[in-house]
Amino acid sequence: MAFARLAEAATPTARIGLGLAAVGRPGYINLGRGRDLPADRTVDAMRERAHELLDSAYERGVRYVDVARSYGRSEEFLADWLRRRPDARDVVVGSKWGYTYTADWRTDAEVHEVKDHGVATYDRQLAETRLLLGKRLDLYQIHSVTPDSPALTDRALHDRLARLAGEGVTIGLSTSGPGQGDAIRAALDVTVGGEPLFRTVQATYNVLETSAGQALAEARQAGLAVIVKEAVANGRLATAAEAPPEVTAIAEETGTACDTVALAAVLHEPWATVVLSGAATVGQLASNIAAADVELDERQLARLAGLAEAPGAYWRHRSSLPWA
Repeated sequence: MAFARLAEAATPTARIGLGLAAVGRPGYINLGRGRDLPADRTVDAMRERAHELLDSAYERGVRYVDVARSYGRSEEFLADWLRRRPDARDVVVGSKWGYTYTADWRTDAEVHEVKDHGVATYDRQLAETRLLLGKRLDLYQIHSVTPDSPALTDRALHDRLARLAGEGVTIGLSTSGPGQGDAIRAALDVTVGGEPLFRTVQATYNVLETSAGQALAEARQAGLAVIVKEAVANGRLATAAEAPPEVTAIAEETGTACDTVALAAVLHEPWATVVLSGAATVGQLASNIAAADVELDERQLARLAGLAEAPGAYWRHRSSLPWA
């Protein structure tokens, strides 16, 4: 499996990955985005920012990069960087299909992405991904699976995914919404030819949204690699201006920053294989990566555990955040 290559690095930083959702397109759901990105978010400016982040991440020991068809030009930016960095052969590349980017490089688009987990979308988007990433694609994930997704029951789709697995690409899924646990458990039951189809799961998990924790532990026990996204809750845990007082206090106690504490809390979960940084600046990336060296004590972890919100309330809040 692709993620076995990360074990070869055997460093704490290898448990942190870089997601390019925030820099692959001009608009995204993230607080503080206006101050994080260039005022003129041209394709070239965003490509340059993505490459700065990739260079910095690689030099700091990050070896997993996460992109998606719906993250604007993230696959293109990554493909350009990989061609420019022939030394980066040890990078594990994961992408996702299932959402189509429709904003046409605008931040004020009425609809930014359209979801479809059908076979026709898979066939089209796999061809698009292959055109850009070619044989560098290590992991292909169904994007944002919910318990009612047809991707969990479509046998024709499962057969196609199994064929891709036979070519050496690891098959995974990402989840979202208040029913993540149910979606993860349903995915664990999907088999093709008597073999489990999914080998990785990516889910939202942070100190405000912990509802998928038990299901993620079960997935890890079943042998899946677990990728955590949105560890700073789309910016809600990133800075003292937004984070709960408990997070700010622990950041002061540890001599770090709020985002560092948020990632460190997730890294303390034994089932977490990789925790994604969604940094938009090199400074944010450095602060995120610092989490690999932070040890939180039981008292601090208990205080953070008390911040968990009801899943429905968390996801309603997330859906109210503007694209910026």
